[in-house]
Amino acid sequence: MIIKTLKKINVDYIKILLSIIYGGWFIYIGIQHFLDPDWFKPIVPEIIGYPLFWVYISGIVEIILGILIIIPSSRRIASLGFIVFLIVVYWANINMWINDIEIGGNKLSQQGHVIRGIIQLILLVIVGWIGNLNRKF
Repeated sequence: MIIKTLKKINVDYIKILLSIIYGGWFIYIGIQHFLDPDWFKPIVPEIIGYPLFWVYISGIVEIILGILIIIPSSRRIASLGFIVFLIVVYWANINMWINDIEIGGNKLSQQGHVIRGIIQLILLVIVGWIGNLNRKF
């Protein structure tokens, strides 16, 4: 019983810590969309146009979701939002890969793009775990 309680406490602390790190990182990246939008604009797919608009919109979404994932009462909805968001914005990463687009003065290798895709999957799993999406609503 005591060991089970200690494991629960440890999991709760890990979840709190991860939500702060995860949320803080996305808040930081979201802010960067406003401080240096030109860094993000090249990977916006040309077909949707208006790259500055999409950079700002994605920055706003990252900041809002980053804040919401830190707040325990909104973690579940933030997790769902992050999953949708990460899947949608991966289109920009695929665009970057297919069209060999430079970002921040660098081009990723094929291996770099694969690693980036794996990281994206890991981010999806982590945010699902943070939001307890393995449990019924």
